[in-house]
Amino acid sequence: MSEALPPRLYTALLCRFGELFLKSGNRQQFEHQLERNIRRAIKDIPGATLTSPHGRIVVRSAPEAFDDLETRVRKVFGLVSVSPVACPPTELEAIVQTGLRVAEAAVTANPALRRSFKVQTNRAVKTFEHRSYTISCAVADRIIERLGIPVDVRTPAFTVGVELSKGGTFVFAETRAAPGGLPVGSAGKGLLLLSGGIDSPVAAYLAAKRGLSLEGVYFHSPPFVGEKTLDKVLSLARVLHDWNAMGLVWVVPFTKVQERIRESCRADLAVVLYRRMMMRIADRLADRVKADALVTGETLSQVASQTVRNMGTIEAAAKHLVLRPLLTFDKVETIEMARRIGTFDLSTLPYDD
Repeated sequence: MSEALPPRLYTALLCRFGELFLKSGNRQQFEHQLERNIRRAIKDIPGATLTSPHGRIVVRSAPEAFDDLETRVRKVFGLVSVSPVACPPTELEAIVQTGLRVAEAAVTANPALRRSFKVQTNRAVKTFEHRSYTISCAVADRIIERLGIPVDVRTPAFTVGVELSKGGTFVFAETRAAPGGLPVGSAGKGLLLLSGGIDSPVAAYLAAKRGLSLEGVYFHSPPFVGEKTLDKVLSLARVLHDWNAMGLVWVVPFTKVQERIRESCRADLAVVLYRRMMMRIADRLADRVKADALVTGETLSQVASQTVRNMGTIEAAAKHLVLRPLLTFDKVETIEMARRIGTFDLSTLPYDD
């Protein structure tokens, strides 16, 4: 949190999910998976707790661990946004005072926000004696009186949010993005063909965002590549693990396979044959780890082995479904996403595979 904020103003994170609202009969299964994933992400944070009032998830921690809590929760697929929230008693004056403190903290951290504001109240607890409009007006009047900031309900510089639910009352002034998508584990399991390049880690991120839990397989070929390449791949896997986008990584010795193909086949077919053999081995490993699909970082026509015909030839070596999340991406799009998820710098280390 910003150093300008009053100490312990924000004591919880209010977490929102988006696409899960579109589910009908099985929505509860998705929500439970999301809660399990959050609990797993925060399990070793001091004082971490999770509650789930209707349509929201609220997580808390010890004050000194709050920054770490937010960092981890914002990497959980299935959440679309989080807000650090203050949690006053469900009483009008307490809500008004807290709304003022939240507004003060927001404009202290960013004076440009003094341009305008609005208050938006969501009153899920209908037994509370004051209506949403009354609460919003009371909070706004206090902010105008004390801070002199004008109201703009159409294009405010910031919004003070007030939510009243069975899980408590929450007041906030900032909404921060989370990755969205579906909870990891809600769409089955995939085995990712992981390399040290830019593409496959981004493919892992996108597959996990659609609910796949993942393990990885890396084909290691010393002395054609060194141990630093293996270290690089495992470092990428650790970054993906922080996104809950990678579990175990299986390392397959591949040198003898390459040598045999080189000795027996035409040089211009070597890359396609390498990839067919990788696909065949990955397919066998997918049976062993009970994966439902294989996942690759292939992009259509990016290199010669990724033409439609060659990808079909390579895929024919496997019986599992092959998913290619980057199929229609161009390299600029992939690089931009790699930077955003934190894999680009590792992927561009000078250790080729």
